Amino acid sequence: MNKHMIISLSVASIVAVLASCQPHSKDGQNGSVEPKETVASQDIKPAESGYADVNGLEMYYEIYGKGKPIVLLHGSYMNIPMNWSHIIPLLAKDRKVIVTEMQGHGRTRDISRELSYEGMADDVSGLLKHLEIDSADILGYSMGGGVAFQVAVRHPEQVRRLVVVAGTYTHDGWWPDVEASYATFTADMFKGTPIEKQYDSLGNDPDHFPEFVKKVISIDLKPYDWSEEVKNIKAPIFMAIGDADGVRYEHALELFRAKGGGKMGDIHGLPKSRLAIIPGTTHIGMIQRTDWLIPMITDFLDSDLNMAPPTF
Repeated sequence: MNKHMIISLSVASIVAVLASCQPHSKDGQNGSVEPKETVASQDIKPAESGYADVNGLEMYYEIYGKGKPIVLLHGSYMNIPMNWSHIIPLLAKDRKVIVTEMQGHGRTRDISRELSYEGMADDVSGLLKHLEIDSADILGYSMGGGVAFQVAVRHPEQVRRLVVVAGTYTHDGWWPDVEASYATFTADMFKGTPIEKQYDSLGNDPDHFPEFVKKVISIDLKPYDWSEEVKNIKAPIFMAIGDADGVRYEHALELFRAKGGGKMGDIHGLPKSRLAIIPGTTHIGMIQRTDWLIPMITDFLDSDLNMAPPTF
């Protein structure tokens, strides 16, 4: 078995494992539960759920909590319970959390339209208009991070602050072996996994699962580079990756420098954008490290971002 096949199997396995991952418990052990249709297992119910007619899609969404709105955008092959079941209760304590499922994912049925980051970003914009929300904080994970970047590029007036967790703004923002593995993804790699089971259980045609796998990965098989547009985003950006993530450190650092980082804050002041490289954390781990990541996210969202440097 060649190197790329080994890597692709590993990456596919990682994506599959994401479906059943739960955050670390206080004693450091991992737990897992069978994914549910909502986050009911966390003793929280959506205040609203339904479908929005957006760009030819019937786009499924749920809303939790009250307060300033934040939109959560899931990763490849995932859906609301897979990606967000343990995160929604933490964020919904003091804000309105809007979660949706992208084209072809979960309960949002696919249509005869090419899948693209730009198209999914336009769908998110349409959902906000449907919900009559003028602007919101946007948080995207992995594929959802790419969608989040495009929402801010294409619809800047709808984005208050942007949080990108383990996502990229260029195709080579991934480590080279990770990027090379995408071309070898097949439906067989997901056979028997929670991703395949959830696809079937949410009313999708099992015979179309191979097409789903192929279509989703297609967006990462074409080169893309939004560097110039992303660096010109006006909204403050918080980009977070793991030190053992699939995203290159240099990729995150390049954006942070463009947004005012790379200077000593005690001399030059603090930039409005932020960067975190979480220690001992993989791509999967980025949505498990809720005890570290969620306080960082909420501090970023709640701060006036005009803090003076600390003094003795």
